[in-house]
Amino acid sequence: MPHPREFLSEFPDKAAYIMADSGTIITYQELEDQANQVAHAFRALGINQGDHIGMMLENHPKFMVIAWATYKSGICLTPISHHLLEDEAAYILENCEAKLFLTSKRMEYIAHKIASKVDSLQLFYMLDDSIEGFELFDSLLSKNPITPIEDERLGNTMLYSSGTTGQPKGVMIPPPSESIYDMSPVLQKMGENFKFGPHTIYLSPAPLYHAAPFYFNIVTMMYGGTSIIIDKFDPQKSLAYIEKYKPNYSQWVPIMFVRMLKMDKTVRDKYDISSMKLALHAAAPCPIEIKEKMIDWWGPVIFEYYGASEGFGMTAITSEEWLNHKGSVGKAIVGTPFILNEDGIELPTGEIGDVYFTGGNEFSYYKEEEKTKKSYRDGGKRSVGDVGYLDQDGYLYLTDRKNFTIISGGVNIYPQEIENHLINHPKIADVAVFGIPHEEFGQQVKAVIQPKDWNDVGQEFEQELLLYCRQKLSKIKIPKSISFDPALPRKDNGKLYKRRIVEKYA
Repeated sequence: MPHPREFLSEFPDKAAYIMADSGTIITYQELEDQANQVAHAFRALGINQGDHIGMMLENHPKFMVIAWATYKSGICLTPISHHLLEDEAAYILENCEAKLFLTSKRMEYIAHKIASKVDSLQLFYMLDDSIEGFELFDSLLSKNPITPIEDERLGNTMLYSSGTTGQPKGVMIPPPSESIYDMSPVLQKMGENFKFGPHTIYLSPAPLYHAAPFYFNIVTMMYGGTSIIIDKFDPQKSLAYIEKYKPNYSQWVPIMFVRMLKMDKTVRDKYDISSMKLALHAAAPCPIEIKEKMIDWWGPVIFEYYGASEGFGMTAITSEEWLNHKGSVGKAIVGTPFILNEDGIELPTGEIGDVYFTGGNEFSYYKEEEKTKKSYRDGGKRSVGDVGYLDQDGYLYLTDRKNFTIISGGVNIYPQEIENHLINHPKIADVAVFGIPHEEFGQQVKAVIQPKDWNDVGQEFEQELLLYCRQKLSKIKIPKSISFDPALPRKDNGKLYKRRIVEKYA
């Protein structure tokens, strides 16, 4: 399997990645040398094969260097979202048994709060500068050689589930072997299926601590391509970087599509996006009308896939296929999908049930034996709690997460369908739909709207939205109450912190 080190003799001065905002370039030779220095630093700190470290960074120039260092030193890396509250981040550091917490000066506002809450941690290091309680990681690197460490071993990454419905879970996928050249079969499948190679120029507009951007950047460098990493997503800036750097691959989430489409058309149309040949999207459901508009704008380069951090199943669908199976997330490219009812019985074509896969990675939730068992069924079938159905051609359609399903008067209502309709209203910037308690029916539909313009908020706008819902939704799906919020808590991977919204409004 390819590895960045293999490209040194062919193109050592080629950019492994470019930080789009600053223009900082890290070549393949620099990636190798700096990752070796970091690996030596880990060993000097007593961090060895099988040990865990936690890392909270923005899209920092050293992010990918550190990631590759863990992959060559047998260490388990847990990237942590800097949008978490200190208690949430501290829980992850405790749970993953991190020996080191690595952050940056930019994270100073929360780093010291997290450090004070994790008694088990002994090593606190910071990039760029240091504050009280943290040592400067940069000073370690200059002391170490650029040659490989003697005991190179393949490491792995333990990402945590989003925690939208409870405490996050560490997804443990062990390395396939000890060889640093033997990367995950799922990553290899991603590279092969999407035809990554030295020709790839991959635009990465999302935070690197999320699964998809992290792994697609890893895959880009495994296959000798170049990543263009944006500091933080901005709709106009993203289009400007497509014109400037001419990437041919990219990866998005639907809320990014929404925000680009809601820009003034004269602004968005002035950018040259003709270099884009494959625009991947995933992580959250994409409303049909939004995807239709993106295909009309960018052409048939929009390519959707569905998977989870657990890595046991993946589907994919091209623009051409999707236009004939609108709303589908595609056919399986990793694993085999099944739709089961609550008793574990397979359902016929077209019936909605729990989505399971066989095949793909073996995984467990770290120190969560019971939660791991609940994800498995007989025959090795595994699920992350999504609900959907298969059509007669084997295409998978998702209706919602099981935990978000509203049961009103004994009828299942899927919030995703309602959200997909409302987000197309021109005055809406974002929306969340969920169930709240009701004495007679058990639950009723609640919508929380983030308006584009707060001046629109009022009873007249509420009635306008209810009328809009009646145009396409049956009576039972129409929200029984609507609230307005200036900013919904949405993660950078496109998923709503729905648990926080429910707690606020239920």
